[in-house]
Amino acid sequence: MSGSQFRPVSSIFSNRRKLVAVVLVLLAIVVGWKLLGKGSGRPGMSMDVPPVRVATALAQDVPHFLNGLGTVLPSGDVLVTSRVDGQLQRLHFAEGQRVKAGDLLAEIDPRPFQASLDQALGNLAKDKAQLGNARKDLERYAKLSQGNYIAAQQYETQRALVKQYEGTVGADQAAVDSARLQLEYSRITAPISGRLGLRNVDEGNMIKASDTNGLVRITEISPCDVIFTLPESQVPLVVQALRHSESLPGSPPLVVQAWDREQKRLLAVGHLLSLDNQIDSATGTVRLKASFANEDGALYPNQFVNARLLVRILPGAVTVPASAVQLGTRGSYVYVVRQGENGQDEAQLCLVTPGVSSGGLTVIDKGLEAGTRVVVDGLDRLRDGTAVRVAATVETPRAESVNATAESGSSAAGLAGSAAAAGSTGTAKSAELAGTAGTAGAAMPAGAGGNGQGQPPSTGGTPPPEARHAP
Repeated sequence: MSGSQFRPVSSIFSNRRKLVAVVLVLLAIVVGWKLLGKGSGRPGMSMDVPPVRVATALAQDVPHFLNGLGTVLPSGDVLVTSRVDGQLQRLHFAEGQRVKAGDLLAEIDPRPFQASLDQALGNLAKDKAQLGNARKDLERYAKLSQGNYIAAQQYETQRALVKQYEGTVGADQAAVDSARLQLEYSRITAPISGRLGLRNVDEGNMIKASDTNGLVRITEISPCDVIFTLPESQVPLVVQALRHSESLPGSPPLVVQAWDREQKRLLAVGHLLSLDNQIDSATGTVRLKASFANEDGALYPNQFVNARLLVRILPGAVTVPASAVQLGTRGSYVYVVRQGENGQDEAQLCLVTPGVSSGGLTVIDKGLEAGTRVVVDGLDRLRDGTAVRVAATVETPRAESVNATAESGSSAAGLAGSAAAAGSTGTAKSAELAGTAGTAGAAMPAGAGGNGQGQPPSTGGTPPPEARHAP
């Protein structure tokens, strides 16, 4: 081969060397620009100091709720049926109408029943006349028997005849009462007060007492009941609250709130009636019944609701926004903002024991004092000891008003006393009791900032290495 055949190869190597040189020059320019950009910042304001938003931990009274799923049931539910067979002559109601007990609803053709009553009355009158005549004969026979003017057998026969007529008259009277009752049954009246549903039969139809569809249904929804369930782990809290409420004379019943399906709107406020006497082993839940006045008709039979049972008030509990509480391998923690040795704000990791969550805030049972600043936004860039810049201070949500949780005229003082008696004053004991209840306690509806399970919702950000690798 000649030397001219190797020139393309050497040319290729030469081009590669030029390309590498160009890349190195560009890289040097980029690095230099980065260094110049850092040096051009304002004095005392590093580009690496992350901005954060903080809130101040507050001490406030927090209501402790237990959440359960429930169904609305009418306090009275009756299917109106006919007690006699006959032709439906007239209806005296409109569908959806409210009626009172005893109101006339319908009439069945009374003529057959009137005829039966007249016949029974005729038989009764006839047999009463025969009985009266037999009694007079018995009186005469009694006098004749004393003077031995008639045989004793004749007197005894007359006595038996009187007894027979007395029995006949009694049967006739029962027939009259039955016929009169049948006639009364031809007028169908409302057995309870309530609201009528849709009618199942029209005028002119033949109806029977054996018809299963009935004439119309009456439901009493004012007041109404709600049957809801709670996990068996929360039974001790309910029992404790019930016992304390019953032990105080004049103490109001436990308050129950009914929220809509989406947990965004409060429908009604009522009170707890009773706790079931056993736990369902198949579901691990216990049933409870609450009563609601429901004067505005917000609750409807068979409606699905979210029930919230107020079991106690946590007085003076330390609270922070729910977004401040994070979860790591060592447990729950918050970042508190304090001044470091150089006088600059630092984010310091603080392990805490969270309690119940309500209204976008979380109760801290242990590990934090009121007045401490905690980070609520910008957590993803923080590590223990990271210098931070406070960009804004947000307000810690206020707990739901204690008075707003009770019905008009009732007081929450008993519940506050229950919390004090249970030792639930924002201490480790409160955390222990909340743990007994499955830490599901006082979850607000999801739309109100809670997750429905008494746990602080995750707000983004990953646990720092100190939390991820904590023993």
